[in-house]
Amino acid sequence: MRPLVALLDSAAVPDSTDCLVEHAILASSCELRQVFVRDSRDILAAGADADAILLWHHVLLTAEHLKHFRRCRVIVRNGVGFDNVDVAAAGELGIPVCNVPDYGTEEVADHALALILALTRRLLPATADVRGGRWNWRASYPVHRTSSLTLGIVGLGRIGTATALRAKAVGFRVGFYDPYLPDGTQKALGVDRCYSLRELLGIADVVSIHTPLNGETRHLFSEEAIGWMKPGAVLVNTARGPVVQESALVAALEDGHLQGAGLDVVEYEPVVAPALLAHPNCIVTPHSAFYSEESWQEMREKSALTVLSVLRGECPRNVVNESHLRASAVI
Repeated sequence: MRPLVALLDSAAVPDSTDCLVEHAILASSCELRQVFVRDSRDILAAGADADAILLWHHVLLTAEHLKHFRRCRVIVRNGVGFDNVDVAAAGELGIPVCNVPDYGTEEVADHALALILALTRRLLPATADVRGGRWNWRASYPVHRTSSLTLGIVGLGRIGTATALRAKAVGFRVGFYDPYLPDGTQKALGVDRCYSLRELLGIADVVSIHTPLNGETRHLFSEEAIGWMKPGAVLVNTARGPVVQESALVAALEDGHLQGAGLDVVEYEPVVAPALLAHPNCIVTPHSAFYSEESWQEMREKSALTVLSVLRGECPRNVVNESHLRASAVI
C-alpha cells in the first residue's frame, strides 16, 4: 500500500480550498487525502490510518487525538506557529512535529510596520474625517515624527529582527526584549537591549509583539504589563492572539491609557471584541500578515517536501519537539 498523507483543515474556518500544491509534490509517492474536519470524531477518523499529517492553523491536535495516530511518522504545520499541536505528547509517542519557520518572515514584518505607521500617523481618524464630509488635518492629532519615537520589539527572532531593520530604515529608535538571545545581539543589529519586559514597556512609544504562544507567553500582556506601557503608547500584535489579554487591552484603549492598537490576531479568533472594532485608532486584520502569493506557495511547498523527506526515510527539517523525542529515546 502507498503511504497516506492526511491534510487536515477546519470546516468552520478553512485555510485552503484545494491541495493542488501538495498534490504536485506528493502524488507520485503517496495517497493524499484532504479533510475538512468539524470535530474530534472527524480528526480521529482522518488521522487513524495516516502515515503523515499536514496540518492547517485552525485544527487542534490534542494528546487524546495523537494516541490514535498509530501509523503517523510526522506532523507538519503549514506555518510558523505550532501551538495547535500538543508537541510534548507527540514527542512521547515518537512523532516529530515540524513547522515552516521562514516562509513569511518578510510578509509579517512588512505587515507589522504597516500597522505601526498607520497607527502612529493616525490614518484611521484622518480617513474617518474625510469620509464624514470634512477636511481637517487636525483630525490626526497627535502625530509625532518617527525619529522621536521608540519602537519596542518583544521577541527578536526572524520576524522580530526583520521588523527591527525595517523600523530603523524609516527612522525609529529600536529597542528589544528577548531573554533567550546571547549578549552582543544588540551590537550586531545596532539596536538597544532591555533586560526586562517592564524596562522595555516603560520606554517604548510603540510595542510590537513577535513571540510564539506557549505557557510562558500566554497573557504575557496582562493588565499589569499593559499598565507598564507609556501613556499614549500603541500596541501591535502580529504573533498570536492569546499573548495579549484582550479584556485588559480593551480597558486600556477605552480609558485612554493606550492611544491605539494594531492586531492581526485576536484572543478568541475569529471572534473580535466589538470594542476593538469601534475604537477610532484600532486596526484589526484577519490573521493575514503571513500572506503574499509567494509566501503562500513557499509555505505549502516546504511543508509537502518535509513530509516527502520523512516518507523517504530522511531526517525531517525544523523539528520543534526534538527535546521531547530525545526524552522518549526516539532520536
